[in-house]
Amino acid sequence: MLKGIAASQGIAIAKVYKLEPPVLNVVKKESNPEEEIGKLDVALAKTVADIERIKEVASKNLGEEELAIFDAHLMMANDPEFKDQIVAMIQEEKVNADYAADVVATNMVNMFESMEDEYFKARAADVRDVTYRLNCNLAGVEIPNLSTLSEPVVIVAKDLTPSDTGSLNKEFAKGFVTEIGGRTSHSAIMARSLEIPAVVGTKGILEAAKSGDEIILDALAGEVLLNPTAEEKAMYEKKAEEFQKEKDALKALKDEPSVSLDGHRVELVGNIGSVEDVAGVLENGGEGVGLFRTEFLYMQSEEDFPDEETQFEAYKAVLEGMQGKKVVIRTLDIGGDKKLKYYQFAEEMNPFLGVRAVRFCLMRKDIFRTQLRALLRASAFGKLAIMFPMIATMNEFREAKQVYNEEREKLIQEGVKVGDDVEVGIMIEIPAAAVLADRLAKEVDFFSIGTNDLVQYSMAADRMSENVSYLYQPLNPSVLRLIKMAIDGAHASGKWCGMCGEMAGDELAAPVLLGLGLDEFSMSATSILGARKIINNLNYAEMQKLASEALEQDTMEEVVALVEKALQK
Repeated sequence: MLKGIAASQGIAIAKVYKLEPPVLNVVKKESNPEEEIGKLDVALAKTVADIERIKEVASKNLGEEELAIFDAHLMMANDPEFKDQIVAMIQEEKVNADYAADVVATNMVNMFESMEDEYFKARAADVRDVTYRLNCNLAGVEIPNLSTLSEPVVIVAKDLTPSDTGSLNKEFAKGFVTEIGGRTSHSAIMARSLEIPAVVGTKGILEAAKSGDEIILDALAGEVLLNPTAEEKAMYEKKAEEFQKEKDALKALKDEPSVSLDGHRVELVGNIGSVEDVAGVLENGGEGVGLFRTEFLYMQSEEDFPDEETQFEAYKAVLEGMQGKKVVIRTLDIGGDKKLKYYQFAEEMNPFLGVRAVRFCLMRKDIFRTQLRALLRASAFGKLAIMFPMIATMNEFREAKQVYNEEREKLIQEGVKVGDDVEVGIMIEIPAAAVLADRLAKEVDFFSIGTNDLVQYSMAADRMSENVSYLYQPLNPSVLRLIKMAIDGAHASGKWCGMCGEMAGDELAAPVLLGLGLDEFSMSATSILGARKIINNLNYAEMQKLASEALEQDTMEEVVALVEKALQK
């Protein structure tokens, strides 16, 4: 048996389909520049067509947030600078196109990987994916197409690229196991959206597995079993049946409140990236939307920042779609790896610690004002809350709130109806904001804790880096203390505090977060019913004691042991 990381829950029993992409032998050759540039043009066009086809297939199963990965790939494949660098090398050194593309891509990958930030790591993987497809097209070699699977299989691979995962046919792809990766990798996030079992970071699987082997994928325990005995197979078939029964039973909780055994109520809400994602939140019993990522509106726009009317229609559709339930909309969170086709960000040594999110909005208030006007107009059609991301100081919030107040007043003067109960809050994702929470809470209407960034900024560790992945510790006592500061700070001023990071949907984190007094848990729609079952079976008073004890531990491992013991009871 091999151990890995359970990235998407479920159990799969099928034959192994070992994904073995073609091995390219890229060597430097002296070539005719004109001929090589002609080959490059043809291969780039095919690469773009391939990605567009994969995106079309993926659109049947994935939401806008996941599909944005393919938009990033298309941007790169269509990027004139990428092509120009390859052409320049072909012309100057008279080398073959695949060699020039490989050198240019390797330089880009090295540059991104030298930056200690998760988004750059993801960007490096995107560069590899696009360049590999380009070089396969230059060599006339076909890449395995997972959309053509015709029998039930579990895919075994070193890793799955976004292109691979987007091509999966759920009817036949019963699950996948990878040698590398973590819970926050592209493939893991997509597996959860597709609702197929996945175990990642499974060392030794490539060497151990052969195509055609029978495999059991236990993505509840993070275990993989090859060529099981009849008894083992029967045992896991029973476990799979029980898991399916549990999933079916969860549907009965769809319209139930999220309330502890001793009557303490919280809200379980969904994270969305588009209007289309609203249906999933409602189908899974979501009590609202805790995070609408508006950046996808901007990333999908082809030629310029989306205008006020385009944004208004999207926000209005989400608010109306949620049928009076609260919708928390995050203002533009762009920068880092979230690039725009029509806007060139200034070069920075580390853009993730530079001009992004609210910092960008405050530098480009014209763009910020357009979004705020659209949001305020939409507020007449539902229960809206607006939150500013990446707030580090009181002055940043005050400046952003002033722009909001100015646009609100202008709309009222113009005779435009706006909601009279719009809440304005901030994300707590920078440790400085958590430490200052008691002061910030006096001026904001609410907090929403973004744990993905809060954890990595607190630990100074890129959560996508394998070498320091051990430091991605949401349940580390130091992180829990920052979370407590935010919650206590909000409550001291009579404000509510939510959480919209990955941690909010973590089953092990739920008891501690409940005990710390978190008011709202925002997560992927498919996690809501499972979280409700846990909350409804916990005693709030006991979880308060558990949380207090967790804060006094020295290590994450000690906290995990405490929680596991509490859940066993």
